[in-house]
Amino acid sequence: MTRRNKMESCLIYGSASLLGLVLLSPVLWLGIMSVSTTRDLTTLPLQWLPSEISFDNYAKLIGNVDNSTAESFLSALRNSLIVTITATTLSLLAAIPAAYSLSRLPGARRKSLLFIAIATFMMPPVALVLPLYSTMGALGLLNTHVALIAVYCGILVPFTTWLLKSNFDAIPMDLDEAPLIDGANRLQIIWHVTLPIAKPAVGAAALMAILMAWDEFFYALLFTNDIRAKTLPVAIADFAAGRVADYGLISAAGILATLPPVSMAYFLQKSLVSGLMSGSVKG
Repeated sequence: MTRRNKMESCLIYGSASLLGLVLLSPVLWLGIMSVSTTRDLTTLPLQWLPSEISFDNYAKLIGNVDNSTAESFLSALRNSLIVTITATTLSLLAAIPAAYSLSRLPGARRKSLLFIAIATFMMPPVALVLPLYSTMGALGLLNTHVALIAVYCGILVPFTTWLLKSNFDAIPMDLDEAPLIDGANRLQIIWHVTLPIAKPAVGAAALMAILMAWDEFFYALLFTNDIRAKTLPVAIADFAAGRVADYGLISAAGILATLPPVSMAYFLQKSLVSGLMSGSVKG
């Protein structure tokens, strides 16, 4: 049994190490490209390790704010932060009471509303882009933060509602009865009873919403056209739009663009795991 357990442990850790290597290899190669010179990246045969480490690409993006490349990247970074944080906050403010209502209050129509919301979430973006573009154009909201925030809320609210609802189902309904008897209303119950218990679920929903909004490309590409509202995915794609792509610059931009969501994921990783798992077990 001891030998068998050791073999199982070796297989588990070996498989985990192999999986980690496969997942981290693209990121590692992106980091190597970001500190390589153009000569190293265009030499044949390809050099896997740079002959010299250069941080010029990072300096072009964040060092000198007077050049157009840095202005475009920093403006896109600011736009992404504004749009992502605002859309996530508004989506959670709408999704929390909606999820509580679907989980706690009786009514078959509420269940059907949840399925309709999920159905709209699953629709391909290309099916919605024309009416959305026409609406935003009629309202004069194209190339603004408001347009992206509104569209992202339409994407995030159904998803976060569904995720939070499954977690609220795992919280015993008996916990709501005592505050109701004492005269508390539903909003007070949500704030003082449900949310403290469901903090991991809210953290997981917030993190997933942030990642979805941060990485969204299709609507941001169509609804923006300059640095006033263009987000990071579109700005990075613009770096490759010329005749000659600067692979080192694109790689550096990719590394910098991953830092904010990776930092959030690192601090919220416990909430992500426990929040996603708690909804699969009834309390």
